[in-house]
Amino acid sequence: MSRPSLPQSREDAMSHAFFPSFQKEMNRLLDQFRSGFPMLDDDARQASSETAFPAIDVVETDDGFGISAEVPGVKEEDLEVSVSGQTLILKGEKSAEHESEQDSFHLVERRYGSFRRQIPLGFTPEEGTVDAEFADGILKLHIAKPAAAKAAVQKIDIKKT
Repeated sequence: MSRPSLPQSREDAMSHAFFPSFQKEMNRLLDQFRSGFPMLDDDARQASSETAFPAIDVVETDDGFGISAEVPGVKEEDLEVSVSGQTLILKGEKSAEHESEQDSFHLVERRYGSFRRQIPLGFTPEEGTVDAEFADGILKLHIAKPAAAKAAVQKIDIKKT
C-alpha cells in the first residue's frame, strides 16, 4: 500500500499550492469573460451559470427607461445597483441550499454565484432620478432621462422619390 508523499522541497510545496489557486483564478476569469456578453441566446445562457446573467427587460419611453431584472434567490442586501457615467451596473450574489433527507440517503445541494450586468443608457442620469424597487425576486428600476437627452432626439421625415 502506498502513501501519498509529502513535498520534499520548497518547489514541490509551491506546486501543490499552485493548482487550487490557479483553478480559482481561472474560474474567476471565465466568470468575468462571460459577464461581458449579456446578449447571449437562451442556449448559451442556459449553458452558463444561471446566476451569471439574470434575465432583464428594458423598455424605453420618451421620459426614461424601465428595467426589470429577474434575480430569484438573491436577497435584497446582496444586490447592488449603481451608475457609472452612461452605464447602469447591476451586481449581486446568490447563495441557495436545498436539503433532502430520506431513509437511505441525505442530499444537500448548494447553488451560488455572482453576476454583473452592464446596461448602456446613452445618457448620464441626473442625481436622484433612478428609482429602484425589489420584491419577490424581481428588481424594478425607473431611470428618468435628463432634459438634454430628451431634446437630442430628432425625427427625420422620409421623402418619396
